[in-house]
Amino acid sequence: MANPASKLSVAVEKFPIAGKFVISRGQKTEAIVVVATIVDERHAGQGARGRGECVPYGRYGESVESVLAQIEAVRPAIEQGADCAVLGQLLPPGAARNALDCSLWDLAAKRSGRRAFELAGLAAPRPVVTAYTISVGEPDEMAAAAVRAAARPLLKIKLAGAGDPARIAAVRAAAPEATLIVDANEAWSEEDLPAHFAACEAARVALIEQPLPAGRDAALVGRPRRIAVCADESVHARQGLESLRAKYDAVNIKLDKTGGLTEMLAMAAEAEALGFQIIVGCMVGTSLAMAPALLAAARARFVDLDGPLLLERDRVDGLVYEGSVILPASAALWG
Repeated sequence: MANPASKLSVAVEKFPIAGKFVISRGQKTEAIVVVATIVDERHAGQGARGRGECVPYGRYGESVESVLAQIEAVRPAIEQGADCAVLGQLLPPGAARNALDCSLWDLAAKRSGRRAFELAGLAAPRPVVTAYTISVGEPDEMAAAAVRAAARPLLKIKLAGAGDPARIAAVRAAAPEATLIVDANEAWSEEDLPAHFAACEAARVALIEQPLPAGRDAALVGRPRRIAVCADESVHARQGLESLRAKYDAVNIKLDKTGGLTEMLAMAAEAEALGFQIIVGCMVGTSLAMAPALLAAARARFVDLDGPLLLERDRVDGLVYEGSVILPASAALWG
């Protein structure tokens, strides 16, 4: 995927969130994304332009400024032809590498006239069902949101610690037929686990995501449970997988954590080999941030790529969502 004679441009863009998006760490009303665009200047008139979008995430020590600085630091290498393998040596896993890695994949597809899944040696993506997020709030608020989304087959419930059993029960009562995932975003404590696990069992929850803070999750080792527990904040790339086997049953793999599609695909393969269930997740971003992740969706037990559904507006040529079913991305969007 070498890329000689290229020009890199970077933009910060904002997309309003429909209503609000609330998790245990706070709320946001807009998605702020960084878009990297790499143009093959020899073929610019023929559409040889690759784009990648990332979402800087404060929980991981990132800001828009830090991500822009990381991208600028490797601009000479990118414009001189660095490919995804070289990029993986220049930047650590994270948002900056994600934007560049995905833009290189997109550019390679545009230059070759082949789809990114073909370049990756994968079967063509098929329509997939995504989870739809219910933000954390009072139980009656969450129940009302669940009623509005009750026709969706898969709901992801954001939680906050104290009061979570009531939240879980309220959503289940409001959406009796939906499959439920709960996501504590590190908000539970070891003392919470018996009551919260019991509430999840009573509500027929299918997956519990990141119940304890990363680095303080030893209480999960050997704990009997009937519901799979998934690591999110506790794992970013392949290097962390082996140490999680005694704690977790599943891993949430996200482009912004792995640092792009290259590592996402490698991490999914290794996670599968280690016996983990796979969740393909996202930050709140546009369709441009979701499209590369669809290439890993075939390996996933659950897909959680609802970012565009949470926005007031998406990009031109964005993904098509038929309810909660995502259709494969067009080449005009990505790859």
